[in-house]
Amino acid sequence: MSLAADAREAVRERPFLRDALRAGVVNHSAAAAWLVADADLDGDVDAVATALRRFRSELPAYETAGRDVSVSMRSGVTVVHDCDGEGPAADALVRLGDAALCEGGSDTAILATGDVDAAALATVLRRLDAADVRPSVAAVVGDSLVVAVERRDGPTAVRIVEAALTAVPTDE
Repeated sequence: MSLAADAREAVRERPFLRDALRAGVVNHSAAAAWLVADADLDGDVDAVATALRRFRSELPAYETAGRDVSVSMRSGVTVVHDCDGEGPAADALVRLGDAALCEGGSDTAILATGDVDAAALATVLRRLDAADVRPSVAAVVGDSLVVAVERRDGPTAVRIVEAALTAVPTDE
């Protein structure tokens, strides 16, 4: 592959850098120097910086859009493992394999229903991570998104989820 193709692939493997390029907030020389070291690109920093500038010109501008959702909070949930779909798991908020998010614990679930998808979940997770809120569950299925956090993080997580869903990045 060419150096330009290698640089583009390195950017695609680092979505935060792609977002920053789209937003026009990257020092191309600094990003190139970092990529040469981090991605082990075989090339001169100036050549990589030029490749990043060209790649930036081909990317769509960074834009966000709000989502039409309803956000609510449900206290007293927990993750149940080795469940068989009966008992508390019968009314699970979400189930994956043999684990389910069920009533009867000390965690808090934040539910968003409406216009949600993987991009909305990714935005929520990035914002929660930035605030040092670590979900024990995160999923999107159909028109429902759920994250479960420790009870003490519940109010913060609700605010973060609501704010995140007003500004989900788009590729348009």
